Amino acid sequence: MAVKILEIKRETCPATRLIGKKYVNGPNWNEWWENNWFAALETMKPLPFNADAYIGAVHIVNGMPEHWIGMFFPVNTEVPEGFEYVDIEPLDYAVCYLYGKENSNEFYAMDTHTMCLKALNDHGLKRKEDDWCFERCNCPRFTTPDEKGNIILDYGISIEH
Repeated sequence: MAVKILEIKRETCPATRLIGKKYVNGPNWNEWWENNWFAALETMKPLPFNADAYIGAVHIVNGMPEHWIGMFFPVNTEVPEGFEYVDIEPLDYAVCYLYGKENSNEFYAMDTHTMCLKALNDHGLKRKEDDWCFERCNCPRFTTPDEKGNIILDYGISIEH
């Protein structure tokens, strides 16, 4: 596997409003780029926990994965027309800083998720089952490759206290 974990940090996120679009059959990032939807969200004040990063998130609802694309905002942030939201309780996350080649599909593979779960276990952290996981595309570490052509994707997994 070419993607590796640079480090794991425990982060605490306050109550959050994820504003974006909900997907039942997997997220569609292409429609976000084609419709320039992030531009509308970028005019709003994001949650400091996340800064201005784009979020791909998933959690389990009624036994099925529910995917989201959007950004994190303070709870009670007004939702722009055409967008949906979900409020997320305060959660602790183990964030794996994944390092690999730009545009690698390995960032989003089940093997990478499994690798992160094993690393959490090795660090004495326990996943909060069926709760939120997120991909945080944070500029510039996600958008600007280093001299080796690698980027960093933040991969957060909700954990128990």
